[in-house]
Amino acid sequence: MADNQADMIIIGAGFAGLYMLHTARKLGLSARILEAGDGVGGTWYWNRYPGARCDVPSLEYSFQFDDDLQQEWQWSERYAPQAEILSYLNHVTDRFDLRGHIQFNTRVATASYDENSNRWTIESDEGQSHQAKFCVFATGCLSVSNKPNIQNEDLFKGPIYHTGQWSQQGVDFSDLNVAVVGTGSSAIQAIPVIAEQAASLSVFQRSAGYTVPAHNRPMDEAEQNAIKSNYARLRESASQQFSGNELFSNTRLASEMSAEEIRQECERRWEMGGLYWYGAFPDLLLDQKTNDMVADFFREKIQEIISDPELAKTLMPDTVFGCKRMSVDTDYYQTFNLPHVSLIDISESPIDAYTEKGLVIKDKEYEFDAIVLATGFDAMTGALDRIEIRGRQAQTLKEKWADGPLTYLGLQSAGFPNMFIITGPGSPSVLTNMIPSIEQHVEFVKDAIDYMHRNKFSVIEADVTAEDAWVAHVNEVAESTLLHSCNSWYLGANVPGKPRVFMPYLGFPPYVEKCEQVVKNEYEGFILK
Repeated sequence: MADNQADMIIIGAGFAGLYMLHTARKLGLSARILEAGDGVGGTWYWNRYPGARCDVPSLEYSFQFDDDLQQEWQWSERYAPQAEILSYLNHVTDRFDLRGHIQFNTRVATASYDENSNRWTIESDEGQSHQAKFCVFATGCLSVSNKPNIQNEDLFKGPIYHTGQWSQQGVDFSDLNVAVVGTGSSAIQAIPVIAEQAASLSVFQRSAGYTVPAHNRPMDEAEQNAIKSNYARLRESASQQFSGNELFSNTRLASEMSAEEIRQECERRWEMGGLYWYGAFPDLLLDQKTNDMVADFFREKIQEIISDPELAKTLMPDTVFGCKRMSVDTDYYQTFNLPHVSLIDISESPIDAYTEKGLVIKDKEYEFDAIVLATGFDAMTGALDRIEIRGRQAQTLKEKWADGPLTYLGLQSAGFPNMFIITGPGSPSVLTNMIPSIEQHVEFVKDAIDYMHRNKFSVIEADVTAEDAWVAHVNEVAESTLLHSCNSWYLGANVPGKPRVFMPYLGFPPYVEKCEQVVKNEYEGFILK
């Protein structure tokens, strides 16, 4: 087969792309990854900002498809830092001989389906062309940086960094006056580390979020060995949680507990740290009263930590707990007690423009040597929007998704045959531990292609009726919870002009069950030709 011909072209070399490549090759397909960066890693290649680390425990934020891999890799910390996750992904790449099937420094510009040949043509921004029967987008849910629309960026004389596009060489903030714009997850991780170096640090906050201590620590060898002695037990327990990772879920509703018992459970979860909070009460995201109690507990903790009462008030979130993704931190609130760190509230008066020396708000200028934009991502659809993807009758995916993403199971979109999206909108994705979600999707794609080959089908495509029903179901599930109650990136609310549609599906076990039912019913909801 010619160099530009393959059975499958995969776009993106993060966790999803690497596992899709490995799985396709095991299936006997010729497959190639096209990757914009010069190395593997996806999110963990681009996000090198200070303090970057995973918020899922290392022993769970890892592949489970190969037990030898699980046993041989040793994690050094409870929550792995970015550099260690990147090392792990390079290890996986070389261990399974994948590097020779990856074309780096190749940014995909277009992908077009030919109805006559039933093949995709994928072109890079430099005009290089590839053809394949299957086109798989493993472009990630949080892979396109969202830059705020602040005027006169070219005026500022100092460097401007974005946490999602960090320099591979790192950045030294020693003795500099630094601004951080944003207080989402990446900011919450970066701020304490930048504060250790900077002469002064000013944090611009539009809205306060909920963050819980990670209680990160070196990995306990005995603990790691105990888990590895029966890794399958941890994986099975995690797969039964709505998030796809172990939450040590409490089965009692808060409404069945006394005020003292609720307080004890809240204190226990604070000490556990991390995302285990989601397992505190089964009605946490369903009952406003339960949610209010947890939110009040968090506000009390902030009041205890922050020495200035007015500052504490500004740092207290006033949204529903969980409607925006909870963050996990190390000494975030404590950092604001330092004399050289200040918080600037921009909830009422946003940043107007850059100046030569810094930023201006309502005619007041703030001067800095460097500015860090920690303003998050164009989540879920951002990477797909930036590629001109054309399906049947040359319709673009962007046109089809003008009012919000339309998929069946988050895997396919009607009118785009033989095109798969790994952890796309309409799947659990960002509401879960991403790695088991990725593995489940890749294995679904593998099984579907195997089924096609065995039954001599050449085309698989989502049925539009099934797609419409699935999109309605995804939104119905979200609307039955409190997740719909604030302007979160789950809804695309952080990107001006983006349609307000709840994109991820809530609940890993019911989603897996649905996929299994679809397969059992001979790919119900898909059209096979």
